[in-house]
Amino acid sequence: MFDIAVPTLGVIDSAERFPVRRIYCVGRNYADHAREMQANPETEPPFFFMKPADAAFTVLEDGSDRAAGTVPFPTETADFQHEVELVVAIGTGGTNIAEAASLDHVWGYAVGIDLTRRDLQAEAKALRRPWDLSKGFDFSAPVSPLVPVAASSHPDRGTIWLKVDGQVRQTGDLASQLWNVPGIIAELSRFVTLFPGDLVMTGTPAGVSALDRGDVVTAGIDGVGELEFVVV
Repeated sequence: MFDIAVPTLGVIDSAERFPVRRIYCVGRNYADHAREMQANPETEPPFFFMKPADAAFTVLEDGSDRAAGTVPFPTETADFQHEVELVVAIGTGGTNIAEAASLDHVWGYAVGIDLTRRDLQAEAKALRRPWDLSKGFDFSAPVSPLVPVAASSHPDRGTIWLKVDGQVRQTGDLASQLWNVPGIIAELSRFVTLFPGDLVMTGTPAGVSALDRGDVVTAGIDGVGELEFVVV
């Protein structure tokens, strides 16, 4: 009755597409970001929230996806912010996955940006309401082409950064994550069964700030990739 396309992401140096099932996001996984959000990383462990699968789209270097690398400024916000993150693509599912075996479930990695309506999030927090609409809106998860594990190994350290109009806004190191990728997969799989096609966005370092129309955003992670888009 309905012809609904499954969201897919591009794969580097390949015509293959990676179908997206769910997007899980880790909150406050860098101590410096937890502090800038007025949280205590010593007493509050990272937590999980979700974005819809079709929030994700690939920003390709040649601009062939999503209108030549553009991201629309979302409605109903005056504080549209960026959060650069390592993205983990799950290739083998499971539940209660042992941490020691968790990397066997990873298909590949990418650079992603968790775009956020920060004012809506702050309002929802103040009212103790869910903040789905601050995170899960259209085009809120631009992602670089996925790099298969065979080409990237498993990055556990390396610079993660984001610039706006050439000026550094965020910089950190994957080694500073409070929970590393094996720990995240093991913990998340206690709550849900992971399936092929799931994405996990692993949190952002400090320096999140607002974007305006016309801003050129570039971001990258050593050994994983880069992306670029313009806010329109």
